[in-house]
Amino acid sequence: MVKLIHTLADHGDDVNCCAFSISLLATCSLDKTIRLYSLSDFTELPHSPLKFHTYAVHCCCFSPSGHILASCSTDGTTVLWNTQNGQTLAVMEQPSGSPVRVCQFSPDSTCVASGAADGTVVLWNAQSYKLYRCGSVKDGSLGACAFSPNGNLLVTGSSCGDLTVWDDKMRCLHSEKAHDLGITCCNFSSQPVSDGEQGLQFFRLASCGQDCQIKIWVVSFTHVLGFELKHKSTLSGHCAPVLACAFSHDGQMLVSGSVDKSVIVYNTNTENILYTLTQHTRYVTTCAFAPNVLLLATGSMDKTVNIWQFDVDTLCQARSTEDQLKQFTEDWSEEDVSTWLCAQGLKDLVGIFKINNIDGKELLNLTKESLADDLKIESLGLRSKLLRKIEELRTKVKSLSSGIPDEFICPITRELMTDPVIASDGYSYEREAMENWISKKKRTSPMTNLILPSVVLTPNRTLKMAINRWLETHQK
Repeated sequence: MVKLIHTLADHGDDVNCCAFSISLLATCSLDKTIRLYSLSDFTELPHSPLKFHTYAVHCCCFSPSGHILASCSTDGTTVLWNTQNGQTLAVMEQPSGSPVRVCQFSPDSTCVASGAADGTVVLWNAQSYKLYRCGSVKDGSLGACAFSPNGNLLVTGSSCGDLTVWDDKMRCLHSEKAHDLGITCCNFSSQPVSDGEQGLQFFRLASCGQDCQIKIWVVSFTHVLGFELKHKSTLSGHCAPVLACAFSHDGQMLVSGSVDKSVIVYNTNTENILYTLTQHTRYVTTCAFAPNVLLLATGSMDKTVNIWQFDVDTLCQARSTEDQLKQFTEDWSEEDVSTWLCAQGLKDLVGIFKINNIDGKELLNLTKESLADDLKIESLGLRSKLLRKIEELRTKVKSLSSGIPDEFICPITRELMTDPVIASDGYSYEREAMENWISKKKRTSPMTNLILPSVVLTPNRTLKMAINRWLETHQK
């Protein structure tokens, strides 16, 4: 289930963008302001709203650590804000003075990209606030941009419908027509599709546009093999132009907002629609998932931002087919067990299992003694291998049936976090595990493999409260 838990109605005009950090929600509007809210109770911060821009604010985004917020406006500026006190850190003027439609931090926080109505895209140094690199598309204005999770690529989308891919030196690697009538948004999933060969990373990219479609792409890039962009599939759930799209932090869900006033949540593995949300009364202009809790924010021209909360059942629906199969091992038929044996390289045992009518429930109850005495499996090595595989299966079943949201699991230990902290890569980890990681002179992120800008660990109180609430609910 997904339920509406809060509606923010503080803006005086259309809401253009919303963005989450670990502990905050930012929204911006045609009313020239940016507003900041605490995720603990959705109250507005004392130093909100943030006022500087002289025209509409089109986009806002947090740095990975959440300490800095970027906003951009029709006034031709990209502004960096200190989220703790609301003070302006820098005002960066687009060289051409053109209205800035979109801005985005690089994954390592070293750069901010800004895309403008005249087709120019600028990379700003986020420490010195000076122009680092710039480029421009041939036709149209820029309304979308996204960095790949490893920071090697920047993708921009134009009003002419072109997806353009740039390397970290702002050299154009590729450009192709992706959407008729223009691209409105693009977003990378933070989770790799697969590792492939050593040094080769694949990422899933979503783009949407005025053609009422969402397109899913697979992107890869290495200095040896070069760049490749492949169209994977098209989602056509909306009946009007799609204005926004975003992946969930774990990559299992994709959300979109449209001129048809609806929000659609997709399962990214099956591409089936999980939910259609229709509470907004005008165009849905923006949508964003929170990084570490099961929250979704949607903003609209109706001047409101809706906050939605997902339950664990939704997380189960979004799991891959393989995980769903593991979750219901007890319901396996004899044929399902035979299929599993073949997948584990134990095809020679299929006949024995069929003769003894071993189904899923019987499989999970097999022991060392029953394998030798009842099934008469003579080979010690074969019995040992089968027992290991069954134990792995039991562990997976136990993990999945516990229903622990992935956001509550430490990426290092793969266990429920009790003292979560935010590292400078923007991800949350169990404190002890991350301290051990850093103490072993690993100055790289466990999630992105990029160099950590800092080894400071910040307590993630919002996540800890969410975990405690979940434990109170599920341990009764």
